[in-house]
Amino acid sequence: MVLVQQLGAPIPATPVLMLAGAHAAGDTLYAAYALAVAILGSALGSLPWFWAGRRYGYRVLSLMCRISFSPDSCVRQTENVFERYGAGALLVAKFIPGLARVGPPLAGTFRYGTARFLLFYGAGNAIWAASGLALGYVFHGEIDRLIEWLTLFGGQGLVLLVGLLVLYAGYRRLVRRRFLSTLRASRIEAAELQEMIARGEAPIILDARSRTHRQLDARMIPGARALDFDDLEGAFAQLPAGRDVVVYCACPNDATAVKVAMLLRRRGIRHVRPLAGGFDAWMSTIRT
Repeated sequence: MVLVQQLGAPIPATPVLMLAGAHAAGDTLYAAYALAVAILGSALGSLPWFWAGRRYGYRVLSLMCRISFSPDSCVRQTENVFERYGAGALLVAKFIPGLARVGPPLAGTFRYGTARFLLFYGAGNAIWAASGLALGYVFHGEIDRLIEWLTLFGGQGLVLLVGLLVLYAGYRRLVRRRFLSTLRASRIEAAELQEMIARGEAPIILDARSRTHRQLDARMIPGARALDFDDLEGAFAQLPAGRDVVVYCACPNDATAVKVAMLLRRRGIRHVRPLAGGFDAWMSTIRT
């Protein structure tokens, strides 16, 4: 279950660890076995994403967000954690929603070495797995009673659990669809922006990529301003209300650019649009 979850399946593995912890209350060696299997499964499941991040960079994050229930903005939040704590972020990755899924490919994108990644991520996996097993061990009595209750109700209990899982999945999908509908609204295409620049009607262009991303790829759209997320208010105060503003990023579905655009609109700057496809779309337009 840990391996399948780490490979990308939207399933919870912590309840399985708690069940294993409850079983370990009567068999101490079982706890050590379960801990080893969980650490190994998480490492094996994360390595393909880590290597994909090293080879394909931010493009692999688009695939990651398509198969995940987590909002696409988790990429930006994960970048912030990596920028602040470096490899230490991998120690707590499993405890932070979004970071557990996006952390391995992002570590590969940031060019972490394989040994360094396995050391920090493996230590974090050990802490996470041990905490799940410990919870199951402490509450093994309650877990045993829950299993007895499910056994008593038989098929009805299973149907109830499946129904709750389906409701949860449906809710997350609904939230995601609403988020994506916001992303698709009022965006500007890269070709249209290129034509505006050629006509001398260049808008104010804001580069909403993370600081680390700009260090990895120093290219920018001509005339763009790097957006400082540590001082958004100061950056927004310098923007004239009557000018057209285009915001671009390099995250899946332009999520960061859309959020910046929404913040600007709330501050009275109405002529602001995210760049569809972000920086990759702009580079593709330039090449063609």
